[in-house]
Amino acid sequence: MTKPVKPTTSANRVEDSKLTDAEFRLFTDFLRDRCGLHFDENNRYLVEKRLARRIHEAEFGSFTSYFYQLRNGSSAEGEFSTIVDMLTTNETYFFRERTQLLALVEEIIPSILSRRNGDSRPVAIWSAGCSSGEEPFSIVMSGLEAGLVPGRDFRVYGSDISRAVLSRARRGVYREASFRETKETIRQRYFAEKDGLARISDSVKRHVDFVHMNLLDESKVSLLGMMDVILCRNVIIYFDLETKKRVMKTFHDKLNPGAYLLLGHSESLINVTADFELKHLRHDLVYRRPVAGEERVDSWHSLARAGITEAESTRSRR
Repeated sequence: MTKPVKPTTSANRVEDSKLTDAEFRLFTDFLRDRCGLHFDENNRYLVEKRLARRIHEAEFGSFTSYFYQLRNGSSAEGEFSTIVDMLTTNETYFFRERTQLLALVEEIIPSILSRRNGDSRPVAIWSAGCSSGEEPFSIVMSGLEAGLVPGRDFRVYGSDISRAVLSRARRGVYREASFRETKETIRQRYFAEKDGLARISDSVKRHVDFVHMNLLDESKVSLLGMMDVILCRNVIIYFDLETKKRVMKTFHDKLNPGAYLLLGHSESLINVTADFELKHLRHDLVYRRPVAGEERVDSWHSLARAGITEAESTRSRR
């Protein structure tokens, strides 16, 4: 018996099609230049399938026509946000890498406040790449638990390139997966449960200002004031070396002398920059923008500078 042949539709053709080498370079170069996202051949299948899915959903027809829409279409800005969401993982949860949060509220914020000399400004904290809000809200809750007063002792700003996750952050409503590291007492104190969802209390929510921001958009970043602490955790893993250097230069310029930079535990500035010193705190290791005249000899700096010099020498020989 002859099996019926499944008709071939335009949607089937798009989903089954492959990116040419030229198309792959067009998309990946565009994403890297626009927002720093780096995809190489190891990510080609992921990029191909997710682009194809979006083309099918929005009926753009082909990879080439979709690229034109991303560059020149009437809805290019919204479409760019959509594809960034599709190509990145925004998985996070409350109190991730808890020891850093303890270092922040028990050591860093008190030390900055003690150096204010009568200056009543709160410590300015920027959660760069805040996703759906778990990190900045965790900072506020940790501060409250440590006896600090949000608004008086510290103020938190959260930014992300994804409008979709920022919308979820502003709503402040979370599913069970966000609470894998949350103590039950904290959950009861700061969340209201309803229909399997948990809404964060206004006593926490009102102390975070959210803003849509591309870390490579220098004009937008310039609108932020100087910061005392920047958290950019598990974000630069998506960047290539040149983009990492560019973002770290931005962070260095936005941090006050003596201010702190907190990266994810799997991230390092070795081979990226030697502009920060490694600070050993009781709870964790963090980076710090040195104060002029107070730079101290640190083996990390020698290692970082040697790595950067070697990398730049290798590139110049190519």
